[in-house]
Amino acid sequence: MDSLQRKGVLDMKKIYLSSFMVVVMLAVLLYAGNGYCQFAQGAAAPVFSLKDTKGQNYDLSKATDQQLTILYFFAVDSRPSQEGLLSLNELARQNPAAGLKVWAISMSSPEKIRQFAGQTGLTFPLLTDKGQVSDLYKARMVLPAVCIVGPGLKVLDYFQGGGKTTEAMLTRLAERELQRKQTQMARTISDALVKKNPQNVKARAVRGYAALKDKNLAEAEKVFREMSASGASGEVLGKEGLAAVYAQKGETARALEMARDVERKAPKRGYVNVMKGNILYAQGNKKEAEAEYKMGAQKAESEVYQEAVRYNQLGRYYAQSGQYKKARELYDQAVRIDPYYIEGTTNKGVTFEKEGQWDKALESYRRALSQEKGDTFAAVLAKKAQEMVDIQKDADRSKRIDQLVKDLAERYRSQKSKPSKGEDAWTSQPMVLSFIDISEKGVMTERDGISEVFTAELSSMLNGSGRVRVVERVILDRLLAELNLGSSELVDPETKLKLGRVFAARLIGTGSWMHMPQGALLSLRLIDSETTEISEVITRQMNTSGGLEKQIFQLNRDILKTVIQKYPLRGYVVKVNGDEAILNLGSKQGVVKGTRFAVLEEQEPIQYKGKTLTQAPKTVGEMEATKVEQDLAYVRISKRDRALKTDDKVQEKISEIGQ
Repeated sequence: MDSLQRKGVLDMKKIYLSSFMVVVMLAVLLYAGNGYCQFAQGAAAPVFSLKDTKGQNYDLSKATDQQLTILYFFAVDSRPSQEGLLSLNELARQNPAAGLKVWAISMSSPEKIRQFAGQTGLTFPLLTDKGQVSDLYKARMVLPAVCIVGPGLKVLDYFQGGGKTTEAMLTRLAERELQRKQTQMARTISDALVKKNPQNVKARAVRGYAALKDKNLAEAEKVFREMSASGASGEVLGKEGLAAVYAQKGETARALEMARDVERKAPKRGYVNVMKGNILYAQGNKKEAEAEYKMGAQKAESEVYQEAVRYNQLGRYYAQSGQYKKARELYDQAVRIDPYYIEGTTNKGVTFEKEGQWDKALESYRRALSQEKGDTFAAVLAKKAQEMVDIQKDADRSKRIDQLVKDLAERYRSQKSKPSKGEDAWTSQPMVLSFIDISEKGVMTERDGISEVFTAELSSMLNGSGRVRVVERVILDRLLAELNLGSSELVDPETKLKLGRVFAARLIGTGSWMHMPQGALLSLRLIDSETTEISEVITRQMNTSGGLEKQIFQLNRDILKTVIQKYPLRGYVVKVNGDEAILNLGSKQGVVKGTRFAVLEEQEPIQYKGKTLTQAPKTVGEMEATKVEQDLAYVRISKRDRALKTDDKVQEKISEIGQ
C-alpha cells in the first residue's frame, strides 16, 4: 500500500472516529438534556428491591407512605459523582428532625461501597446494584443520576450529571421542601447553596419565601430587597417577593405598585396576577379579581412552589359563585402540578359537600390526610363528612331527622317556643348553644371551609365539656334549607333569635371571620335568646395556617368561663343524709364530678324610706359533686353553718377554668 492509500485509510478512520464521538455526544445530550432526563413528571417510579451493606432489604414498593424519597445513583470512585450525596448527608446531619430520606445506589463492588461508607459515615443506606435498577432509571451512562420521588411513588424530578446540575438538583430540593412546608430544611439548603454561589437567585428566593411562610416579614423583606437590587432575574424575583411581603403586611398600594413593575419587566410571570386578584377581591372588586386570577392561570412562568396557587385561587373564585365543577377541574390541576398541595384536595372536598356528595367529600379529605396526617382542616372535615355518610346510610336515623326538621320548621313559622316541662324558674335548664351565620369576609384564602372547621371543632370541644350542648350542624343546615333561608336572611338579628328559640338555645353564637393578608380576625358574639342581650364578645387574631386546634381550644375555655360566670347552675337539695346530699341537677344540665355548689338562704328584705331593698342570699353551706347521673347529682357536704334540708337552694360556685 503506497503512502497515498495509507493516508486515505487514516483519514477514513479519523472521520469514522469523529462521527462515532458525535453520535455518542448527541446521545448523551439527548439523554441528559440540560441536566434533566426524559422521565415525565408524574410518571410512576419503577419499583425495585435492593440490599444495603449490612444485608438489610430496601423495597421501594413499600415506601408509599414516604412523602419524598431521593434515589441517588453514583460511582464510588468518582468524587464529582459523590458531591451531591455528601451535600445531602451534611444537610441530614444538620436537620435530623426533618427525616430526609435518601437511598444511595451504586454499581461499584460491595467492598468499595463498604469502604466508602466507613470513610464518609453516611447516615443514608448504601445499596448495591448489579445494574438492573440503574438501567430502570437510565442511570448507567451519566452519573450521578438523581430521581426525586414524591407521594404515590410518582417521579417529581430527575437530574443527571454533577457540577451545575448538582446545584440545580439541590435548588429544586429546597423548592420541594418549601412545597412540603418544611421551611427549616428549605432554609438550610438555601443557605448552603447561596454560600457556595451567591448568584443563585432561585435559592435566595426560597429563603425569602420560607421566611414569609414563617411570618418573619422583616427577614423576608430584607432578602427580597437585596435580590431586587441585584439586577437581571434577581430583580424580577426580588420585586415579586417584595409584592408578596407588602401584601401580607396589608400595604396594598405598595404591593400593587411592585406587582405592576414585575408585569412590565417579566410579562409572562403569573404569580403577581394572583396577588393582584387577592387584593382586588378583598376590596370587593370581584370581576376585576376574576380577570387577574384567569390571567395568572394562563401565564407560562412561575416558581414551582407558586404554580398550584395560581389554579387554586381561580378555583376558589368559581366555588364562591357556585361553579363547583369548574372549581374542581382547577383544584385537580393544582394538585397534579404540586402533589403536596393538600389545600386543593380539601377544597375539592368542600365543593362536593356543598352539593351533598358526602362520600366524594370524604374521599378527598382522606386523601389529604394520607399526605399530611396532622392537618386539622382535613381531620375535622373528614369527621363531619363521615357523620353525614353514616346518616345517609341509616334510613331510620334519616327519617327521624327529616321529621324533626319538619317539626322545627313548623315551630319556626308559628314561633312557638319549645313546650315547657313544668320545671320551676330557679332550676337550670340545659345550656344549649347554636352557632348561626359565622360569615367569612375579606381576602379569599387558599383554603375553603375555615368557618365550617372552626364551628365543628369548637362544637366538639364544647359538647365534650358536658357543660354546653351545641345544636347539631346537620339539623341546623337542614332547617335552613327547609325554610329556604340564605345568607342574606341570616344577617337579620331577629331571624337568628327566632332560630335560636326554635332549638331552645339559650345562647346564639354569631359573628364573622375577617380574612386579611397578615392573618384572620375572628369576631364572635354570644347573644342571650331570652333577653336579646350580648352576653360576651370575643375578638381575636387567628392564625389559620398553623396551630388552629390550640387556638380553638382556648376559645372553648373562654366560652365555658362565660357560661359558668353568667349562667351558674342552680337547683335544689332533694335529700340530705349525714354528710351527703342529692341535688335535682345532673349531667343533662352540665354537672360533672367535682362541680362545687354553695347552699343559699334567702334574706329578709330591708324596708328603708318607703322602699324595699333586696339583700343577696347568704351562703350557709358548701358541697361538691362526687357522682353524677342524668337528672341527679350526689354531693359531699364540705361546710355547713346550719342543718341543711330538702328544698334548700344551691348555686354553682364560680371557679376559674383550668388552663
